[in-house]
Amino acid sequence: MSHKIAILPGDGIGPEIVAEAGRVLDVLRSQYGFAAELEQAPVGGAGYEAYGHPLPESTLALARAADAVLLGAVGGPRWEGLERALRPEQGLLGLRAELQLFSNLRPAILYPQLAAASTLKADVVSGLDIMIVRELTGGIYFGKPRGIRTREDGQREGYNTLVYSESEIERIGRSAFEIARKRARRLCSVDKANVLEVSELWRSVMIRIAAEYPDVELSHMYVDNAAMQLVRAPRQFDVMVTGNMFGDILSDAAAMLTGSIGMLPSASLDSRGRGMYEPIHGSAPDIAGKDIANPLATILSVAMLLRYSLDHGDLADRIEQAVGKVLDSGLRTADIATAGTRSVGTRAMGDAVVRALRD
Repeated sequence: MSHKIAILPGDGIGPEIVAEAGRVLDVLRSQYGFAAELEQAPVGGAGYEAYGHPLPESTLALARAADAVLLGAVGGPRWEGLERALRPEQGLLGLRAELQLFSNLRPAILYPQLAAASTLKADVVSGLDIMIVRELTGGIYFGKPRGIRTREDGQREGYNTLVYSESEIERIGRSAFEIARKRARRLCSVDKANVLEVSELWRSVMIRIAAEYPDVELSHMYVDNAAMQLVRAPRQFDVMVTGNMFGDILSDAAAMLTGSIGMLPSASLDSRGRGMYEPIHGSAPDIAGKDIANPLATILSVAMLLRYSLDHGDLADRIEQAVGKVLDSGLRTADIATAGTRSVGTRAMGDAVVRALRD
């Protein structure tokens, strides 16, 4: 069976890091029998420059027809003066909305070779491997009514609505349980059920659907305690599932446990497991074109793409092992370089991963 992958390089360092990920896919096709058709299209600022819109119709059509989407990054100061609807970030938000990508997967993995780069002690973070599953299309970021109004006493007040339907909770819950089945089969649901009625419903739905997954151990934790535990004893977690705002905060905190945002991939999935995969870092326009960006997060996003959308866990393992071999060899891009390592550029790091894959 041949897979169709949409490649959207985007802006800034996006084209450079996606190019290295594309070379990894080429090795999989030529050496490991991976059948895939790759097709590129512009998005973000590149989409605006080519078609006058950050999400051109042709790009959206390609993404809809694909089995998975690989995205580089969007945005940059060049387009900051545009009206909001035409800014590069609207291309990313449009893809998430149009493809109904409600389940955001944010792994926090500390490669043992990078333990010294973490701000926490090595004995606390060594072996860290967490997957945070964040609900991406609901919650307080999208709830209505919302706005700023003037009260009768003349004071202005801001207001937002935190709302989740039972079906939205079921959907993200099942996504998290399925992911837990691919890992250590432990799922921690994070809420604030002691204060929020929304969280009361969240917890009750999670408990109900847990009966469908008797092979997965479900636990619950209040979000404030979860934040504390992430910096106290993060290795206790395997998979965490939570709402949009809590997930936004916790996933960023977990990312910094690993020492570098340049190493972390992400995925956003729909109800059928199709998804968009991207590094969690931004477009870094200040270093674009300088051959110094770290391509490993994008290469590891390819591994996630293979594992979660295309059911090629064996090939995902090969990529992750290749990255481990490269780090073992002492090669580092500037963002992860430490004493005793050798700094290389974007292309050279891609070369090294390709060699490791071929060995």
